[in-house]
Amino acid sequence: MADEDSGTGLPASLEMAWGLRERPGKGPRPTLTLPRIVGAAVSLAATEGMDAVSMGRVAKELGVSTMSLYRYVAAKEELYVLMSDAGAGTPPPLPPEAAGWGWRELLTHWAYGQRAALLANSWLLRIPITAPPATPNQLAWMDRGLDAMAGTGLNEAEKLSTVVLIGGLVRNEATMAADMTDAIAASGVTPQQALAQYVRTLRLLAGPESHPAVTRLLDSDAFTGSREPDFQFRFGLDRILDGLAPLVAERERRP
Repeated sequence: MADEDSGTGLPASLEMAWGLRERPGKGPRPTLTLPRIVGAAVSLAATEGMDAVSMGRVAKELGVSTMSLYRYVAAKEELYVLMSDAGAGTPPPLPPEAAGWGWRELLTHWAYGQRAALLANSWLLRIPITAPPATPNQLAWMDRGLDAMAGTGLNEAEKLSTVVLIGGLVRNEATMAADMTDAIAASGVTPQQALAQYVRTLRLLAGPESHPAVTRLLDSDAFTGSREPDFQFRFGLDRILDGLAPLVAERERRP
């Protein structure tokens, strides 16, 4: 919780994330800082998974008492919020050619940027979403997504709903990819071997009479075709943008 005299009513960790306070309390400047705490927690999550992250374990990694952490972060849930912000980072810069992009290209770049951040830091996907975005990097991503639709004629509620919809696709696809990657790594086989095993399992269990649609899938090149690695993500994103396009066109025709 924020100190009573802080004036903002925000959690102390959120105030420090935004630079609204330099450090808690008075007296000599301590060696422990919020970035050090968050950095240690992120390092633990990246190397050992989110299950390893606790206030006690982070304190041990930093060589301080657990209670000293609570001067900066009131609870583990606040630490999770700050870890999420650090892991997400800032949106990638737009390339020079983006000057000629429309809303569709801008949203595509935004979605792929979020997906890349999640896949590079899959521990982020193990942190439950308990509050709307409020930290610096989270708001930077939100602002970039909303701004991509600045010239569409969509109202602000529609822009927000679009950001939420695409963000949900990004998180869901990244979560499935991370789960599959973890499962394959634990099995000791290659991704190609895991896919081949899955196809063999389906052929043993599904037949043209009991599961005609699955059989048609197996007889196609859906599993063996040389599609781009992120075909499923691209397909889903394009369908969302295809659905949005008529609404944008309608708004653009309005006087």
